[in-house]
Amino acid sequence: MKLDIATYAELMARYNQWMNQSVYLAACQLNDEDRKADCGLFFKSIHGTLNHLLLCDRMWLDRFKGQIPSADLKALDQELYSEFTELKKARDELDLEILDWAASLEETVLPERLVYTSLAAAAEKNVDFTQAIIHFFNHQTHHRGQITTALNQAGVDVGVTDLLFMPELSV
Repeated sequence: MKLDIATYAELMARYNQWMNQSVYLAACQLNDEDRKADCGLFFKSIHGTLNHLLLCDRMWLDRFKGQIPSADLKALDQELYSEFTELKKARDELDLEILDWAASLEETVLPERLVYTSLAAAAEKNVDFTQAIIHFFNHQTHHRGQITTALNQAGVDVGVTDLLFMPELSV
């Protein structure tokens, strides 16, 4: 397999969608109170961390597409959706958008740099565009790891999470 950034992004977008579906399916086994309970994650709860991932994915995807992220995004711990079903619907829609974006990279000449305003630092950043894409997917994996641990501690098994065991790759 040739590993250029477009191939990497497409693979990781498919992995992202598969894992998000697995995590949300597992999280459905908990009641709302348990999903929102502070279990020591960076964004406190499973629900809070799922919201954080959605917010950041939306923000990064907008940046990658040359769009200014919504002014409604104010903080990394902002709750976009208090209802789990709305959060899941938004996640499913965004995952499809990420898949489409990743598929478009094959025909796209990416800029060398990405200049954006950091929500966390409230300052302009100028980073390598390819590294930002890698960060985007790494960030998702990092926080989903926290969520799968919290789910496991709550007695819910997410199942296999290894990329190499993604159904389409294990054929």
